[in-house]
Amino acid sequence: MQKSKSYIQLFILFFLSFIVLNGYSQTDEDPYKDFLGTGSGLKIKITYPGDGPFPQTGDQVLVHYTGKLLDGTVFDSSVERKKPFTFQLGVGQVIKGWDEGIALLKKGGYATLYIPPELAYGDREMGAIPANSPLIFDVQLVDFKSPPPTPAEPQIVAFDTQGKDTLTTPSGLQYIVVEKGNGEKTQAGRNVKINYSGYLKDGKMFDSTFKRNEAFKMMAGAGKVIKGLDEGVMLMQVGDKFRLIIPPPLAFGEKETSVIPAHSTLIFDVELLEIEPPIVIKPFNIEGKKMYTTESGLQYYIIEEGKGEKPKAGDNVAMHYTGYLQDGTIFDSSVKRDEEFVFPLGQARVIKGWEEAVAMMNVGDKLRLILPPELAYGERSMGIIPANATLIFDVELLGIRK
Repeated sequence: MQKSKSYIQLFILFFLSFIVLNGYSQTDEDPYKDFLGTGSGLKIKITYPGDGPFPQTGDQVLVHYTGKLLDGTVFDSSVERKKPFTFQLGVGQVIKGWDEGIALLKKGGYATLYIPPELAYGDREMGAIPANSPLIFDVQLVDFKSPPPTPAEPQIVAFDTQGKDTLTTPSGLQYIVVEKGNGEKTQAGRNVKINYSGYLKDGKMFDSTFKRNEAFKMMAGAGKVIKGLDEGVMLMQVGDKFRLIIPPPLAFGEKETSVIPAHSTLIFDVELLEIEPPIVIKPFNIEGKKMYTTESGLQYYIIEEGKGEKPKAGDNVAMHYTGYLQDGTIFDSSVKRDEEFVFPLGQARVIKGWEEAVAMMNVGDKLRLILPPELAYGERSMGIIPANATLIFDVELLGIRK
């Protein structure tokens, strides 16, 4: 059966090549006239087909890619991140054009895919991708491998909870202590690494870092994950293995995802692997530095000058920042999370003072910004930020992510 599918894929490629070579592809005005078309609407130009067999449905494929809009705007790139993207081929984990296009490459193969909206995100807007957008992807099939054998049902096999007590917190979270560790206790605001497997009540696994062999990093107690997982991790110490039974209000509630139905109770088997040392945030030293003021009222100090390029509107800029109230209280920090903050410049995704300041910076610059309320959140209160607050930010422009 595997050989038969490979022969069919080869036949499709040779047949489509024959059509193009005989002048029946597209008109000369079509910028994709050199691309091969498939019956679905996908168009592909294979630069190098690769070697060996084709990947099969269910294989774990490793892909490098750069995604662009028709005007050439890059909206995402694994090449820029220097980390290939892994997914299971042909099971709907990616857009339809990817599932079809990657299946036409062998290991090491390079291609450019033209994916019409109906094989991409359709009428949905996805970040920098407008609704009804055709997408262009430069892709390389780095490697692929067959998936591990499917475990027998039920799939909840990671932790054995037989004979263990189920405890309940006031919020409604249930948890089972499967194995006790003897390491450091979790504290709010600390970065932790966990392994987990997530299941629906019927035993269907929807995600697992154990299977990916890739730990998940999160800031404990910061509200960056679902409430039940956040609360459960806060109960743990390094080495602990817990089963968390998370009711819908502490999970996704009425929302549904591609793999999780609305109103779902979720089950997580969680192991706390590590608590990272606390990150000490040192405010920028402005002693002896000159304060500048712009026409808008933005005030800033140049702490350190970088030598990199200056971003332009539309660039995805990567920042580190720490935000302070005037009394010195930190209300947010990417430094503390050890996670760079990326946003597209000039698209009103951040407050006005940030837009103005970052547009003046070069990669490597470090500035202290003092933003009056009208350049920050104005009359709105945001968490611990009161209304009409003047905000102070220590910011560093790390790079421009193409």
